[in-house]
Amino acid sequence: MADALITLDDLRAAQRILHGVAVRTPLLGFDALSERFGAPVLLKPEMLQRGGAFKFRGAYTFLAKLSPEARAKGVITASSGNHGQAVALAAKLFGVPATIVMPTTVPRAKKDGAVRLGARCFYQGVTTAERMAKATEIQQAEGLTMVPPFDDATIIAGQGTLGAEIAEDRPDVHTVLVPIGGGGLSSGVAAAVKLLAPRARVIGVEPAGSPKYSAARREGAPVTIPANPGGLADGLLAVRIGTRNFEHLQQYLDDVVTIEDGGLPCAMQMLLDRTKLVAEPSGAITVAALLEGKVSVQGPTVCVLSGGNIEWDGLRALIGDGGMPA
Repeated sequence: MADALITLDDLRAAQRILHGVAVRTPLLGFDALSERFGAPVLLKPEMLQRGGAFKFRGAYTFLAKLSPEARAKGVITASSGNHGQAVALAAKLFGVPATIVMPTTVPRAKKDGAVRLGARCFYQGVTTAERMAKATEIQQAEGLTMVPPFDDATIIAGQGTLGAEIAEDRPDVHTVLVPIGGGGLSSGVAAAVKLLAPRARVIGVEPAGSPKYSAARREGAPVTIPANPGGLADGLLAVRIGTRNFEHLQQYLDDVVTIEDGGLPCAMQMLLDRTKLVAEPSGAITVAALLEGKVSVQGPTVCVLSGGNIEWDGLRALIGDGGMPA
């Protein structure tokens, strides 16, 4: 439904809210891949964002639009980790209480981040449905405001500010690669890029073990896929694409590709060795798509690195014995 799609005005409003609060992350040239492909390859490093991931953009925008009375009662969310940290940080900045429900398998870096920011944390199951059910139970019992992880117009617009920055900083961008989880980032970025740089291609990248948008695209509507709690890209393991997110992606996304877990450590190691950027597996998946030849480079190409929340032991376990492509 076209009337459900965010507009350029929505994006501009989110940019005004985030101005001076969120980091306007730079576009960094990735020389190793630019030389390999004969065209500029650039990185949008959201590990440099507050909270270590893009999620702060949507969470802060959402809280900023709540009434002071609603904020004062407290906010709650269900999250695989990064959204929870972002809500905890935004709540801390507004001086209000935050409750986060995360999976029992949440990586330590994401768990510790939310706790360090003062959030009250619960751990429930391994799927989005399990933690959302627990969050809803607490919300209803305590009168809290739910901060949706992705299926919300304000969240989509907040995440979309990332895409607006790409189009503004690189008007000649040819291709943008963006990870797909529940769809908040990918739908916002796709909308922003197409509204501001309509000739650009936007390609979604999702884990082969959790292809929720690929499945929805085949069926013509969101569908629930089997859970994959063991997948490396823990931030992209939603089992169903959001309804609003699906509508945006159908309108604005040019294509979607999938990446096996085995390609992620090499991409992470290459980013660390060649650019000194620490990316979590979900954040490195767009670079993996280029390394594996899933997306052709035909002009200036931007890889969105969605976050870098991984602890040292986890990073060492993934790339300590990995092989970096030549």
